[in-house]
Amino acid sequence: MTTEAIFQAEQGSRVKSRVSFLADHLKRPQPEASGQLIRLAGMRLEVAGLRASIGSRCWIETGHRQGIVAEVVGFEGELLILMCEGASTGLTPGAKVTLLGDGETVTVGEHLLGRIIDGAGRPLDGFAPLTGSTVPLRGVSISPMARQSIAQPLDVGIRAINSLMTIGKGQRMGLFAGSGVGKSTLLGMMTRFTEADVVVVGLVGERGREVREFVEDSLGPDGLKRSVVVATPADTSPLMRVAGCWRATAIAEHFRDQGKNVLLLMDSLTRFAQAQREIGLAAGEPPVSRGYTPSVFSTLPNLIERAGNLGSGSITAIYTVLVEGDDLQDPIADAARAILDGHIVLSRTMAESGVYPAIDIEASISRSMLQITEVDQQEHARLLKESFATYRANQDLISVGAYRSGTDAKIDRAIQSQDTIKGFIQQPLSERVGMSEGLDALSRLANDMQVTQTIEPAGLRGAQAQTGGMQLPQTT
Repeated sequence: MTTEAIFQAEQGSRVKSRVSFLADHLKRPQPEASGQLIRLAGMRLEVAGLRASIGSRCWIETGHRQGIVAEVVGFEGELLILMCEGASTGLTPGAKVTLLGDGETVTVGEHLLGRIIDGAGRPLDGFAPLTGSTVPLRGVSISPMARQSIAQPLDVGIRAINSLMTIGKGQRMGLFAGSGVGKSTLLGMMTRFTEADVVVVGLVGERGREVREFVEDSLGPDGLKRSVVVATPADTSPLMRVAGCWRATAIAEHFRDQGKNVLLLMDSLTRFAQAQREIGLAAGEPPVSRGYTPSVFSTLPNLIERAGNLGSGSITAIYTVLVEGDDLQDPIADAARAILDGHIVLSRTMAESGVYPAIDIEASISRSMLQITEVDQQEHARLLKESFATYRANQDLISVGAYRSGTDAKIDRAIQSQDTIKGFIQQPLSERVGMSEGLDALSRLANDMQVTQTIEPAGLRGAQAQTGGMQLPQTT
């Protein structure tokens, strides 16, 4: 075959390929701009005649130039599954549904400091709407090799946390507790006391009255100046509660990208998971564990992994986790504990005995503590935790007087130091204890515990012999 024939054959092949491509392209259905609402069941809306991607936002007309914003959460065949961002009041069969956009963005900038907004970015403080540059709501994933390691401790102003479970800049910690044990109170203390350039607070799924109480009592005017509050109370839709968490995280990412140290406080991760469960069930997902859908357990790490160190900035995140019935094996608590870099557990028993903050130092741990603290601090913290755990393990024997002084040196030391340890954990709500001050107190307490000797008073052994050893010994 000649060169000219080969050239003509190649040209003909290219023409046929181009014609075939155009024909296939013309046959493909183009995205529709609008559709109709054909079914509403609970929070699930089904729309026909509209094509849009997951996460797209739509406008559903309710008459008189009013409408409701909804988000695409799934599809079945040719039907789109939507959920309303607000109440579904006013919807009618056949209502027109119009596509608004492919996804939501977050307004960011320095003007956010001191503002209180909802999950959609609308102001709750009565000031002007937010304007400025925007970033994607769900951000972009960070390469593991782009992350910096946790190398510097963060002073949170809480003596027990600073000294016994030191938190590092860029660490993700969980605050685990049942209802009414003091999670929000401790979170408020950390908001006021932590050394951070910017504080971003996400109040998700909590009582509405707590928003104002948190802003006025926990933050105060001075704390609000360096803070951004994203509030989505319990009476908002699941979409708004989920969006509130994503929005707070996106705002924290913006300030981190500017090289600032950001403290991200999320109250609570459990409400986020419950809202995601409602969305998953409405979209048709099967429940797998206590009603939670698979998307819940895949979404949790996507949210948490956005915090951390990147470049010269950092996001130190504290997520509260509500454990139902004080059960730390709750599915969300168990999943969060595996993802986070440590956990602080609040004890209902300690709270009922008047110890605040009711931090269970035996069950709490910071996984980054070994790489950001000195050996002396680690040894002193271990000694305190050991004495605390020893006392709790033998508390029943001690309480009924069945333990005899001098039987075990560790138990003797635990009995003598128990009140001192509880006093070390306790801290007034208005008092800030810095890192250096807390470490000095830890060192003094540990040294006192090491040199303390158990001295049996004269005649005690004979008295114990007469009572069968059931008298609680007095120690000095």
